[in-house]
Amino acid sequence: MSSVDGVKILEQHGIKNPKNVHFNLSIPELYELSVKRGEGQIVDGGSLVAYTGAHTGRSPKDRFIVKEPSTENFIHWGPVNQPISPEAFDSLYDKVMNYFEGKEIFVRDLYVCAHPEYRKNVRVINEYTWHNLFVNNMFIRPELSEIPHKDVGFTVISAPGFKADPEVDGTRTETFILLNLEKKIALIGGTEYAGEMKKSVFAAMNFLLPNKNVFPMHCSANVGKEGDVSLFFGLSGTGKTTLSADPDRALIGDDEHGWYDKGVFNFEGGCYAKVIKLNPETEPEIYSATLKFGSIVENVEFDPISRKIDFNSDKYTENTRSAYQIDSLQGIVPEGVGGIPNTIFMLTYDAFGVLPPISKLTSEQAMYFFLLGYTAKVAGTERGVSEPQATFSSCFGAPFLPRPPKFYGEMLKSKMEEHNANVWLLNTGISGGPYGVGQRMPLPSTRALVTAAIDGTLNNGEFTEVPVFGLQVPVKCPGVDSNLLQPRNSWANTQDYDSKANELKSLFEEESKKYA
Repeated sequence: MSSVDGVKILEQHGIKNPKNVHFNLSIPELYELSVKRGEGQIVDGGSLVAYTGAHTGRSPKDRFIVKEPSTENFIHWGPVNQPISPEAFDSLYDKVMNYFEGKEIFVRDLYVCAHPEYRKNVRVINEYTWHNLFVNNMFIRPELSEIPHKDVGFTVISAPGFKADPEVDGTRTETFILLNLEKKIALIGGTEYAGEMKKSVFAAMNFLLPNKNVFPMHCSANVGKEGDVSLFFGLSGTGKTTLSADPDRALIGDDEHGWYDKGVFNFEGGCYAKVIKLNPETEPEIYSATLKFGSIVENVEFDPISRKIDFNSDKYTENTRSAYQIDSLQGIVPEGVGGIPNTIFMLTYDAFGVLPPISKLTSEQAMYFFLLGYTAKVAGTERGVSEPQATFSSCFGAPFLPRPPKFYGEMLKSKMEEHNANVWLLNTGISGGPYGVGQRMPLPSTRALVTAAIDGTLNNGEFTEVPVFGLQVPVKCPGVDSNLLQPRNSWANTQDYDSKANELKSLFEEESKKYA
């Protein structure tokens, strides 16, 4: 595309007189410019390392949704979805457009949603070169003949160098992530963290797709050789990516999906994996994809001579990340679409050590645990955390859900009852005592339980009820110690188990009052 055509496209968005417009550059061109502009460095293996400055993760307290007639009565307003006026949005938008004058701009046309019927055109306008490479990895890449988009369904504008004035602009800090769902624009400034672009589009889809009877989900998905689809809901650190990357099953996607009337589809065309302590022995595919040419690795330390990444280092943050195209992995579903889910797993890392490794859930229990979105922080992960702390994120993705949690809960209930899906609560956390006493669930045992749940072995076996929580637990499973299935039996003192179990149950009951 000529520079003149690029300028005309930007004028449609209100950007005038840019210094230069780079439209859909190739990966090598983005590499060259990233290094030239001092935005990234090439490391051993070929990936590009970039740093996100002060923001090494999302800034949820700086996220706002424009409150206007089309959203006013449908958004779950509160600390997660903070309102901002249309006037404040328009004012900030104009300031960002003026900020872009005289600057180099990087534009990319992409898709979100793999299914053609629900696919939406996305245009991303970036100040940073490596951000443009990031979105190319994360979203679905069109053929060259399909760009530029004639109609833009959603626009993401990222200007990390522009800082808001909270007293004038109505923001909390200099950082802002604004969603205008009426105009279908995400406006981002004051943060270099690339994940804000990905999650802004996800949040928008979570609002827009239910209007087409699509249930948007924060989950991974894979499919077996017979076409059976499984979903894995879970918060960070519960094993969502690890368990869905099964060598005997094909990966549909690792993070965001929609469930429509005939099956599920991936929203994205890439993966955004945490890589702290990434090990080639335990996660060889993610390791290989991370070190490929075209992949971006955020906030990692590397040797300045050998250029080898030290994945064990948390010098900059524990939230080190890798963004790579999904086709960097083996054993994927290239189309990003699968059939109706047969099996649903809700993953939790229970640091209290009282939940069984797997439990079969009734429809009501599934709704209960879905709305709770429970996992636990462990001692030492954050300053001041000396005991396991229960963490709740409704629907396993509260920061990205514009509508009320019960709205999404009812969508899940309707889907799983209509299609008679089996739902399991899977504890990938601690057994044999609380964190510091017990041990993490062995990964081979967890994988064996997942396999047995998917192939019907557990359904055809005998179940028993676990005290306190009233959960139905299989009596046995091939390849798993039967004592492990009954968490109370694995504690040295059963009274200590009962006390800790009742403590967690009381936390559940208090949290569930929000959805009564």
